[in-house]
Amino acid sequence: QVQLVESGGGLVQPGGSLRLSCAASGISFSIYAMRWYRQAPGKQRELVAGITSVGVTNYADSVKGRFTISRDNAKNTVYLQMNSLKPEDTAVYYCNALLRPGIAYWGQGTQVTVSS
Repeated sequence: QVQLVESGGGLVQPGGSLRLSCAASGISFSIYAMRWYRQAPGKQRELVAGITSVGVTNYADSVKGRFTISRDNAKNTVYLQMNSLKPEDTAVYYCNALLRPGIAYWGQGTQVTVSS
């Protein structure tokens, strides 16, 4: 069965850094586009960053220059390096694996809280 397991969330002060990881199993990881979404309380889930199967990346304007998405196909893992964190980055972060429309999987989410 397909599993996406996120880790690396936690509490960090403004200006700090965190690295999220998402380990995938049960899929041919290298052919999937991988994405990170987040959902803050009372807000819709939004796309934060994505990386295609060939390594092309894209970012939400709100995180450009601060966040970096990467993948390690040998480890079936996608990462999100988050620097210069702001309180407005506080959210539950979800990993998503997309093969094509209609074939996608989600992780359970990891909480990121940016607060002093």
